[in-house]
Amino acid sequence: MNRLRVPFNRPSIVGNELEYLSDTLRRGHISGDGHYTKLCHALLEAELGVPKVLLTTSCTHALEMCALLLALTPGDEVIFPSFAFVTTVNAFVLRGVKPVFVDVREDTLNLDERAVEARITTHTRGIVALHYAGVGCELDELVASAARHGMPLVEDNAHGLFGRYRGRWLGTFGALATQSFHETKNFSCGEGGALLINDRRYVERAEILRDKGTDRSRFLRGEVQKYQWVDVGSSWLPADLLAAYLLAQLERREAIQARRRTLWKRYERVLGPWAERLGARLPVVPAHCDSSWHIFHLLLASNEQRDRLIRHLDEHRVLAVFHYLPLHLSPMGVAAGGRPGDCPVAEDVSSRILRLPLFESLTDKEQDWVLAALLEFDG
Repeated sequence: MNRLRVPFNRPSIVGNELEYLSDTLRRGHISGDGHYTKLCHALLEAELGVPKVLLTTSCTHALEMCALLLALTPGDEVIFPSFAFVTTVNAFVLRGVKPVFVDVREDTLNLDERAVEARITTHTRGIVALHYAGVGCELDELVASAARHGMPLVEDNAHGLFGRYRGRWLGTFGALATQSFHETKNFSCGEGGALLINDRRYVERAEILRDKGTDRSRFLRGEVQKYQWVDVGSSWLPADLLAAYLLAQLERREAIQARRRTLWKRYERVLGPWAERLGARLPVVPAHCDSSWHIFHLLLASNEQRDRLIRHLDEHRVLAVFHYLPLHLSPMGVAAGGRPGDCPVAEDVSSRILRLPLFESLTDKEQDWVLAALLEFDG
């Protein structure tokens, strides 16, 4: 029996998930690029205004496609935030790329655009920016830096679907962007992702890479008489069953986002005075950003205080968790040249951050329980 009263995350059915799954079976096509995959593509392209969207088996695989599409070779350098998920970097390291780690901002915990320029060399071939917690990076500066040096910007938008920067959707600024539909994300199909292609030059090759290096997409459109192996690639097509589940979630996007915003804002409103007393800090969302409401985190005054709070919440049957460890100090990061002190903000933040339960089916009573447990904690 699960002893938790409030888990960190819980998947939920929000609309026509079961109906669409049954319909997929009745249609007799449950593998990739079926009816529901096409509907997901069309919905996202229309809503975001993106020239091409391709569902993938994970955000990781969408990132691996980015590394291939950018024709990166061993020895090329790419800039990454140190405070990020491992696959953000690993997808490029698989191609022999040397990661160059840059610190994050103290406010949003996003890639510090002010520190990027100094890390660009003659070997730099791209910038990868993660929109942490669904709050946009300072994209004006990042887009300008990438353009100035003639290199692409890739947005890791795993957290940020339907978040905005200066009124424009996250995921629509870089040449390429990636999405996650993992169980923990705002919109889920269990495991899944998507590649957003804003630069049309990458569309045809992206279709080939995603379908085992073949031109099968052209064959299905009647553009060639038979399809064949024409490039490298892999099998990155999710089953249409997953797309069916995802479509039902995307159709309810406004309701899902509204619920998450309500929960997020209540955490902010209730915890403000408590956090001030403890010397803790709540999330920062700049006025020119519209969050996707993906994460509500606390930055405690110290590592020791953070760990005490984790234990306190566990005793109250609430699961709250820390987040990324600095990639430049991981074994692989050190092998790439990372050293203590290279990214001081990332090093500090990773020792003090705590994420609270936040998911669409979190009830008011469950949030009451979390808040009561937090307010009992005196540091």
